[in-house]
Amino acid sequence: MLRRIVECVPNISEGRNRGVIDAVTKAASTVKGATVLDVDAGAATNRTVITIAGDPEAVLEASFLLVAKAAELIDMRVQKGAHPRHGATDVCPFVPVSGVNMDLCVQLARRLGERVGNELGIPVYLYEFAASRPDRCKLPDIRVGEYEALKDKLGREEWKPDFGPDVWNEAVARTGVCTIGARNFLIAYNVNVNTRDTSIAKEAALAIRDSGRPARTPDWKFARDEKGEKINEKGRLDCCKATGWYIEEYGTSQVTMNLTDISVTPLHVAYEVTREEVEKLGGVVTGSEIVGLVPLSAMLDAGRYFIDKQNRGLTAVGKQSVTTGQPEKDLLETAIRSMGLRDVAPFNPCEKIIEYMVADNTVDLSGLSCREFCDQLSVDSPAPGGGSASALTGALASALVAMVANLTVKNRDYRVHWEEMRGLAPRAQEIKENLLAAIDDDTRAFNNWMDTARSGGDVQSAVREAVEVPLRVLRLARETVDLAGIVAEKGMQVSVSDSGVAASAARTAAEGACMNVLINLGEITDTGYRESVKSETLRLLDETVLSASRVLGKIRTSLEARAEHRADQ
Repeated sequence: MLRRIVECVPNISEGRNRGVIDAVTKAASTVKGATVLDVDAGAATNRTVITIAGDPEAVLEASFLLVAKAAELIDMRVQKGAHPRHGATDVCPFVPVSGVNMDLCVQLARRLGERVGNELGIPVYLYEFAASRPDRCKLPDIRVGEYEALKDKLGREEWKPDFGPDVWNEAVARTGVCTIGARNFLIAYNVNVNTRDTSIAKEAALAIRDSGRPARTPDWKFARDEKGEKINEKGRLDCCKATGWYIEEYGTSQVTMNLTDISVTPLHVAYEVTREEVEKLGGVVTGSEIVGLVPLSAMLDAGRYFIDKQNRGLTAVGKQSVTTGQPEKDLLETAIRSMGLRDVAPFNPCEKIIEYMVADNTVDLSGLSCREFCDQLSVDSPAPGGGSASALTGALASALVAMVANLTVKNRDYRVHWEEMRGLAPRAQEIKENLLAAIDDDTRAFNNWMDTARSGGDVQSAVREAVEVPLRVLRLARETVDLAGIVAEKGMQVSVSDSGVAASAARTAAEGACMNVLINLGEITDTGYRESVKSETLRLLDETVLSASRVLGKIRTSLEARAEHRADQ
């Protein structure tokens, strides 16, 4: 299960007073579960962009505290700067990162807007996906006239805020208004060209950007319609704003772009299309640069794309490369090397990928060596315990499934099963990553339960968390057994014993997870929840044990026959 991560990017109308910037940032940093990832202050613009990410509810609370502190410290009556603005917290968009969708971000935007309007007395307009009216989707349309126009806009029906006061008074004169919304993740991305001259970069940018450029006739005149208006030729990439420039620091030109919706134009597609356009013009792409942060999914998708690209080439000569079911770190390295992300600047995944930056490393059992983990398990402490051990056992099972699938696609004798193995291996890796995370999640949940009980907090919520983690392990172990059955039947037969170990380990993980669910479930007071979870838990265990028994029975029969055959030779 993906961790639920939301990003919020408040822009405050202060970029010069470090004391104010630090105080506003500190207010957002006090909420557990929300992390301030970046603070980008601009003196000329007199504006600071703050990036917060983490658990949705925590990010919502951190954002509210930030807006409140900005309203307290920033006086819009004296604020001046190069950037358009109309409020102390000028804009505040929520962005889905992982495990959440846009609908949740819209809900967060509206909840924040209501709190800001009601509790802080600040007029609030909703924009982009959260907009309440079609004419308020675009930020420039709402911010027209900037702060100076608010006195005449407020009080008019067409400018009535979505939340908060619809009047111009001393309080509003000080804070201005706040525009809160929900938008897609934006990646600032630059592709490097092997020349100091910007001509190729600018021409390639015209070819890729969504707005395109004026079309030309064969004699290079502007093409025009029957009214004499220029005909525009759409660019190759949707949701892409692009131009070309020269960066003195790097000594090279770049095609610089904003990818405003990576579900439409992924990072690797932008790289490949830009490379094609640059090469048409005789240039060479030497690498690329991500400015700011990037979601893990964008990098993993890129890694899978480039591995698939290799496979397409090798398939033509009857061979295979590795499947896309590789460990996360290998997919990341493939993406980094393929797009040349270290060409002009360092690229450290721990400092560039949002999920890694907000990771809770308070336990980090999964990072220990085998010996260190066993030592931790063996001492007189209740955690880590059977829950973490079950998660590790399940992770080993899914890793073996991925291994057999990956070996199978390297063997021409199993060509008929290559396609299925190529699809199975990535899922096994995904399960492995989830179960590795559950090693720490289980211990973290237990520790949180104990801490909550000592502090007199919401113990039932803490117990539920301690139930949900092993239940997640059980669900994944159930799936792993089925995957082990597939690779046992269709995978490379010299590795059938590995498939058997996978099935056996997955069954053990399921049995361990079941016991942990049941022992924690006894502390739940909600009868309906308790009975529902108990029913699912026992059903999943029965299914897992039955499926594993079938798989292991077939494997043992096969191995016994193989052993007898060897003995007879």
